Amino acid sequence: MAIKFQYNKTSLQLLEKQLKVRVRTLPIIKNKESALRMEVKRCKTEAADLEERLEKQIQAYEAMFALWNEFDTSLIKVNDVHLGVRKIAGVRVPLLENVDFEIRPFSLFNSPKWYSDGIHILKNLAQTAIEREFTLAKLNLLEHARKKTTQKVNLFEKVQIPGYQDALRKIKRFMEDEENLSKSSQKILKSTQEKRKEAEA
Repeated sequence: MAIKFQYNKTSLQLLEKQLKVRVRTLPIIKNKESALRMEVKRCKTEAADLEERLEKQIQAYEAMFALWNEFDTSLIKVNDVHLGVRKIAGVRVPLLENVDFEIRPFSLFNSPKWYSDGIHILKNLAQTAIEREFTLAKLNLLEHARKKTTQKVNLFEKVQIPGYQDALRKIKRFMEDEENLSKSSQKILKSTQEKRKEAEA
């Protein structure tokens, strides 16, 4: 990224201000990146645990597969999912607070004894599946934010800060050269004036 500047004091001051802002902001962004990196790692572990738990619950469900043909699936349904929002290192992520299930009443005498166990199994299965989906959504948001933050850190560290430093160096050298030229021309002018005075006298 080429930084536009002019060879004057105003431009020099503006660039110094911009550089200070970036140098001050860089540690903050680095901290945010490391916090997001840790959170992504934790979220991946949580997602893997939920995936494993879901697999075990599905296996338990499949163990009773023959019985599920008798089960009335309209007895249980997800009524509502309560969401919250939490900020993690400045990133808003969804938070699963609660899942409401609607369980239709059924006759304990006329239906098989395992119906209440079946409802419990389905409830746990649905709860785990919903938790896993939320964890994956949170992971995607955090991963995206981490990538953006890493890009910003790299932009500041590798492009902008060195670019501003280089531009400031160029301006200072130019101004020093200009000052030296000015002094030299003044000396030459002074010596020619002195030679003229000596010639007249």
